[in-house]
Amino acid sequence: MQNFRNLIVWQKSHALALSVYRVTQSMPKQELYGLTSQLRRAAGSIPANIAEGCGRGSDADLKRFLQIAMGSASELDYHLLLARDLGYIETTAHRVVAAEVAEVMRMLASFVVRLRPVAIDQTDS
Repeated sequence: MQNFRNLIVWQKSHALALSVYRVTQSMPKQELYGLTSQLRRAAGSIPANIAEGCGRGSDADLKRFLQIAMGSASELDYHLLLARDLGYIETTAHRVVAAEVAEVMRMLASFVVRLRPVAIDQTDS
């Protein structure tokens, strides 16, 4: 078990969630329970799943939660695009937050690869 707060990917994903909350503050009120909620839930799910995975007992569990976080990041990426295309988020703000999403996704992918178990060479037996 490791402290999730020490992971740079968690720190970046927490900052991303804060960015999403800021950028969605000015979205239309009729979207509060629709797209705004979807954006915020997907953004919050990323650091939450990293934290939960760190609280589990094995690398396999951590890897599973990192993959769930990656799914949430992909969902967030799409919802940001939808919000931009609907005119709810300015293009400049979208570009900045989308870059944060891409960075977190790269970091998650790298972390998952590092957790893959080393294959045992059966030919030496």
